[in-house]
Amino acid sequence: MLVLGIETSCDETAAAVVEDGRFVHSSVVSSQVDLHARFGGVVPEVASRAHVELVTPVIAEALVEAGVELTDLDAVAACHGPGLAGALLVGVSAAKAIALAADLPYVGVNHLEAHLYAAWLAEPDLEPPLAVLIVSGGHTMTVVMEAHGSYRVVGQTVDDAAGEAFDKVARHLGLGYPGGPVIDRLAADGDPTAVHFPRAMPLVADFSFAGLKTAVVNQHRKAPDTPVADIAASFQEAVVDVFVT
Repeated sequence: MLVLGIETSCDETAAAVVEDGRFVHSSVVSSQVDLHARFGGVVPEVASRAHVELVTPVIAEALVEAGVELTDLDAVAACHGPGLAGALLVGVSAAKAIALAADLPYVGVNHLEAHLYAAWLAEPDLEPPLAVLIVSGGHTMTVVMEAHGSYRVVGQTVDDAAGEAFDKVARHLGLGYPGGPVIDRLAADGDPTAVHFPRAMPLVADFSFAGLKTAVVNQHRKAPDTPVADIAASFQEAVVDVFVT
């Protein structure tokens, strides 16, 4: 089963050719980080317009890299949500157009289900039931996968996702966008015990990171001489501590 997959849910235009859901023959990703960096975050309209320009060459490169033609494919898939509406529309429209022209089935894929199934790329022998922690730029949740295609959401963030908190903290500290990589780099040289930031909702399945973000902002304003690396390390430690718990 050879599938062309297309992903345009946020700020990356991506396409891949995958065999049997596990063997990646090609994976082409065009990042928009430079486009959004000056705004300190993803601008939906800018993302949508960039996807329109990039989706066709990205798909073409994925097919060439995999050494396949449209006639070799068994299906075309695209992320159909959750994500930015305008951005999603580009990928879904491209996938449906290709499927129609090549007389192939179209498969709409849930963004979060795709995150979950990425585990099989690294651990192909996994068998449900499984407890899953999904952490991405826009989502943070725990899921029980009772069987293939059968899921139960146990908990999720009640405010900011973890990735969103990283970006907002980085923006306040003047570290640029995206926040995750730069905070992670700084944290490597910082003291994770320098500042004790709160761990919200430790005894329930849900998550909350808005209060932690506010605590970081207040700490930076109250003690501006605290090394940024220590703040980054202490913040990241608090987030990871919640995940582990």
